[in-house]
Amino acid sequence: MFLLMIIGLLNAFTPQKTLEDFQDVYLVMELMDANLCQVIQMDLDHERMSYLLYQMLCGIKHLHSAGIIHRDLKPSNIVVKADCTLKILDFGLARTAGTGFMMTPYVVTRYYRAPEVILGMGYKENVDIWSVGCIMAELIRGGVLFPGTDHIDQWNKIIQQLGTPSQDFMCRLQPTVRSYVENRPRFTGYSFDILFADCMFPSDSREHQGLQASVARDLLSKMLVVDPERRISVDEALMHPYINVWYDEGEVNAPAPGPYDHSVDEREHSVEEWKELIYEEVKKYENKDNQMTNAMQNLSDGATNDTAPKEGVATGSPGQNRHR
Repeated sequence: MFLLMIIGLLNAFTPQKTLEDFQDVYLVMELMDANLCQVIQMDLDHERMSYLLYQMLCGIKHLHSAGIIHRDLKPSNIVVKADCTLKILDFGLARTAGTGFMMTPYVVTRYYRAPEVILGMGYKENVDIWSVGCIMAELIRGGVLFPGTDHIDQWNKIIQQLGTPSQDFMCRLQPTVRSYVENRPRFTGYSFDILFADCMFPSDSREHQGLQASVARDLLSKMLVVDPERRISVDEALMHPYINVWYDEGEVNAPAPGPYDHSVDEREHSVEEWKELIYEEVKKYENKDNQMTNAMQNLSDGATNDTAPKEGVATGSPGQNRHR
């Protein structure tokens, strides 16, 4: 089963015929039109921006329901079609939450890295919400919100704009990190009215009361919270007035994918053992694809109507081609 907002793996194959010759793997995924890096350069109205964010949050909720934290959400890892449908991809840094697998701080492209990751505090699912907040800010401003040159500069960029965090937050830091953070100059930060002034937003929607600059700014202020204990959750974000205009129970609470079996990742394998495991997995996909091809061929041979279906054209309106 494919989840609507997560990229689907259609097939995997190798041109090599034996394990001994095995060198290459080809992964076949759904064809999309662009990634968010290109979309950021466009003038989006509130409907499209809100709908893109809704889909991101749905996809994240599905991942979290399976116990998976993406850990590397950024514009280049989110792809879209002309009809405004969206998919999350690239799970190379994703990890299963609540397992013994080490949750390393070397995750997430720097600009979208949450404070708790930068400061080595450990993290949970809402680390992905910070990244969504950074992406939303970039959609509004047309540029990166926290363009740090290294992890120290990244922290400085965050506190200069959002302010030095509370003493309660400081008390949860490791001693050496806390000493550094407390000895930095204190910043009061800027209000979100200044960081995201009305002039940065498109015109308020005439159709949906919740789709206006003040409501979008409120959502940003709840996602871009330095203290993860006070940051909005994915479920809360999906119910926010800027997002829930698109709320569909069947999409939001679609059956979760089966729990990811991380046992293979946690075992020690030699290169040759990994090669054999990957080869076996690829062959499973090839066999499944061959069975499907044969079944389709049998149906085609028995069909009496050979009229080809007409292709549809996407209109680009958000939500118009949604599956309900």
